[in-house]
Amino acid sequence: MKKSMLSIKQSYIVCVIGIVVLFGILMGVCETGMVSLYVKGIIMTCCIAVIMTTSLNLTIGVLGQLTLGCCGFEAIGAYSAALLSKLLIANGVVMNDTLRFLLVTVAGGLVACVFGVLIGIPALRLHGDYLAIITLGFGEIIRVVIQNLKIAGGEGLDKGQQGQALIGIDRLANLYVVFWITVITVVLLFMFARSRYGRAVKAIRDDEIAAGASGINITYMKVLVFAISAFFAGIAGGIFAQYIGALTPSMAGWLQSINYVIMVVFGGMGSLTGSIVSAVGLTILPELLRAFSDYRMLVYSVVLVLIMIFRPQGIFGNWEFSLPKAINRIFYPKGKKGAKADTTETAEAKEAKHE
Repeated sequence: MKKSMLSIKQSYIVCVIGIVVLFGILMGVCETGMVSLYVKGIIMTCCIAVIMTTSLNLTIGVLGQLTLGCCGFEAIGAYSAALLSKLLIANGVVMNDTLRFLLVTVAGGLVACVFGVLIGIPALRLHGDYLAIITLGFGEIIRVVIQNLKIAGGEGLDKGQQGQALIGIDRLANLYVVFWITVITVVLLFMFARSRYGRAVKAIRDDEIAAGASGINITYMKVLVFAISAFFAGIAGGIFAQYIGALTPSMAGWLQSINYVIMVVFGGMGSLTGSIVSAVGLTILPELLRAFSDYRMLVYSVVLVLIMIFRPQGIFGNWEFSLPKAINRIFYPKGKKGAKADTTETAEAKEAKHE
């Protein structure tokens, strides 16, 4: 009797097993000393880049709006998390390091989310180049404001120094905790993109006038996406602050935002899989070329130009990797001779019916 393909429940179980196996590999190479602190630092940086790129892809790829101020939200989250951590210590609040790390990181994300709503309401009335310019200006405003805040320089709070880097931040970021934060971020963004809200956002991207005529609240959906993207950018900023231990206003600069936009375009706008691969690849590539310091930026630029020439839609386009689908293709290939039609409803069929 021919076996049926994976059901929805089995597909979820397969995904969970895959993530656990990946985490087990990470723990194995770290705990056995197979990788150095330098490599662990690169992995941490990759996780931060994945969170930033996937959250930005929600705005650029799913919503179809070009923004150049994502690092402004990252800086807001980073400084908010760092200053809150310092405030807790100054007030003598005793707390587990991991709990404090999670608390201030989420708080940084919420502060960035609030700013995302405040900026998104007026900014998202614009389109295309105009939206890109106003978000670019927002990032520069954030950088200048931070640079002129006394509490955001030196030791911070009442010991702050205007125009200086914020130093003395407790380095509480743990690679294992950050890995699970990255996993949760990607899962939540993937679920949002596949939900009815995500389909509404894609309808706005494809034809805003038709989407509005269909009863979709255009302004609400745009601001919602912008706020979610800002929240996760703030989360990435909080992680970055507690990993590096020092912050400078330049992290909110437009060049940093351009780097993340490149990662989104490189992987494929609308593909979270592409964002993950490009974030990891473009984070590791400069490190691999560090021995050729005089030429590594040239190689980096050439790779990007070649991608834009031969694959303008990005490496993955709109395609998403699915572990359950891969298993179905391997173990339950279609078109077997003499095989009867499978009457068991597959996960893809149920999902299509549900939609």
